[in-house]
Amino acid sequence: MTHDSHGAVAIAPPVSSGKFAAYCRLAKLDIFDYYLSLAVAWSLLAAPLRADSTTLAVLALFGLGMLCLVAAMTTFDDVTGLRDGSDAANYGPDAPLRKIRRKPLLAGTLTEREAIRFGWATAAGCVLLWGAAVAVAPHAPWWAVATAALCLVTSVQYSYGLKISYHGWQEIFMVALGLGLVVAPYGLLAGRITGFALVQGALFGLGPLLFGVYSNTNDRAGDAAVGRPTVAVLTTERGNKVFIGAVSAVESVLIAAAALTGLAPWWFPLAMLPVVALRVAQFVTGVVRGRILTARKLGTYTHRVSVVALVVTNVLLAAAAGGGV
Repeated sequence: MTHDSHGAVAIAPPVSSGKFAAYCRLAKLDIFDYYLSLAVAWSLLAAPLRADSTTLAVLALFGLGMLCLVAAMTTFDDVTGLRDGSDAANYGPDAPLRKIRRKPLLAGTLTEREAIRFGWATAAGCVLLWGAAVAVAPHAPWWAVATAALCLVTSVQYSYGLKISYHGWQEIFMVALGLGLVVAPYGLLAGRITGFALVQGALFGLGPLLFGVYSNTNDRAGDAAVGRPTVAVLTTERGNKVFIGAVSAVESVLIAAAALTGLAPWWFPLAMLPVVALRVAQFVTGVVRGRILTARKLGTYTHRVSVVALVVTNVLLAAAAGGGV
């Protein structure tokens, strides 16, 4: 174990570690939760089983661009985490449950210069791929293109450049990014937006937030040390618990409100009932029992169950309507 020029702890990598594997870990390719927005967007079409070449091309190009977007975002987040020492604090010897190999810069498998080059290369890849998606899409409403552009710009600036997450916008960003990654591809394919699509985008965005808040709770000391003002840092322990409970409740309220206002079918809350039950279990596990990282993992699982429930809902609605466009 050594210390780099920024004072961060570095662990010599195993001889078998290769650059390709390190870049994959830097891009967090094993976390695919944001990519699931494509399934929600596709299922929102009036004919969710439509598989014409244009639709598949748009989905493929947008999905590959999204992969580049997340890679750029996580890369620059790790660069900043190395520079300010927050990753050394959050992934140090006092956090045995955290796998340091997930942080190639901290582990010493990649240099900071290599990471920065990779971050900008993947950001450029996103621009090209999303530009191609817009070019081949059957529709290109300005709001869909603007939403995609905003997702890209804010993702790159999340922890780097403007450092959005260092100015109190982290939690809002998580929800907004998820919403945008549903709305943008849906707009390119459908050419319109509906109230139910916005509801589903918001529910999708709440998923990453509701495992992110548990990560922030675990990382409170490290984030506070570097001036990263998450809600966990800005409030008391009790205040943070109240915030987690409130955000968890918002998800259930949104589900019920969508049905009550007619944006969603009356049976939508029943379809989402497994999600609500899992969210309660997550809150009990993390907030009541204090098993923060277990609750975070459960939040990831709950988000994936939510995506399945949303897709099934949309397919059933399309089937009931006769699959018409």
